[in-house]
Amino acid sequence: MYRGRLQRDLSLWVEKGFIEPPQASAIMAEYDSRPTSFSLGRVLSILAALLVAAAILLLVASNWELIPRPLRVGALLALIWAFYLGGAFYTVRGQTSLAAGLLLLGTMSFGGAMSLVGQMYHISGDELAMMLTWFLIACLAAALFRSGSLVALAGFLSWAYFSLYLEQNDVHWIGWSPWAPPLMAAVVIALVRYVGANRARHLAYLLLIAWLTWLYSLNQQLSTAVLFAAGGMIAFLAVSIPGSPLQRLTRDAGAAPAFYTFLVAVIGFFMLHVEIETGPRFVVLGVVTLAASVAAIGLCGRDNGAVRYLAYAVFASEILYLASQTIGSIIGTSGFFLICGLLVAVVAWLVIRLERRFGDRNQEARS
Repeated sequence: MYRGRLQRDLSLWVEKGFIEPPQASAIMAEYDSRPTSFSLGRVLSILAALLVAAAILLLVASNWELIPRPLRVGALLALIWAFYLGGAFYTVRGQTSLAAGLLLLGTMSFGGAMSLVGQMYHISGDELAMMLTWFLIACLAAALFRSGSLVALAGFLSWAYFSLYLEQNDVHWIGWSPWAPPLMAAVVIALVRYVGANRARHLAYLLLIAWLTWLYSLNQQLSTAVLFAAGGMIAFLAVSIPGSPLQRLTRDAGAAPAFYTFLVAVIGFFMLHVEIETGPRFVVLGVVTLAASVAAIGLCGRDNGAVRYLAYAVFASEILYLASQTIGSIIGTSGFFLICGLLVAVVAWLVIRLERRFGDRNQEARS
């Protein structure tokens, strides 16, 4: 998709005389020489690693009682070391697909080995503690080998920990364990920046959103919903306003920070609509929701497609919802739409003026 867009842009720039045809060809050649972000061979290697790991664990488990205990422990340790050493060997040789598969096998085998050894020696342990240990080992291996596949595995293990906690504690807040998911998400984000596994960041962001939504379910009050919406919008503005320190910090993360912070705000607005259904506060909430959507489009609409489409969806949904709630008064509904139309027109005029001013400044800086 990006390659086709780049090729069209280069052709347009050549026609307008911005660049010469040899330069356009050199740019396309440089882009084609980069390693592709998607590799079917790498995906198949990872799937094969997962299937082999499952087969080994099932084979060992089915014959577990027939194998002497010292041999069991020795075989498990040898298996884990063999996979990690093999992953290190192929990492040094630059064969990333095989390395990713073997490193996944080693980390998956480590988790299975903890469970089997616990059963063998009747070690009474906490499943959450085992899952946390498994997560830490995956993070350590991901940092040592700079493996994107292990970062993704760590992201899935953080989700597994959160799901296991909710299942064991009937979604109640008990002890210090509820603080682990956001800490795990922070570790995964740090690994994403260190390793460069950009796609794995979504697992961490979604975990944070799920954790925050769970917090709201524990305290379903208007103040919590206001805090959710306000916090999301403040975070969105912090990563979206030009010149913001956080925008410069999160620039390498692409569209994700702005999208997920705005998504938190949208969830907060949805919670507020559940809490406020009638009265003047309902009208104010509708106007604020529409204004937040317009602000998101104005700040990120041009460069961030994810935020743009989410803001479009929120704006359209809010208009339809307000119409359905105020349909009893045709005049009132038309007046509301008139006010919203004028507001959007004013915002559009301001955005156009700002874009022209920014364009003039860029031209002056170039000249």
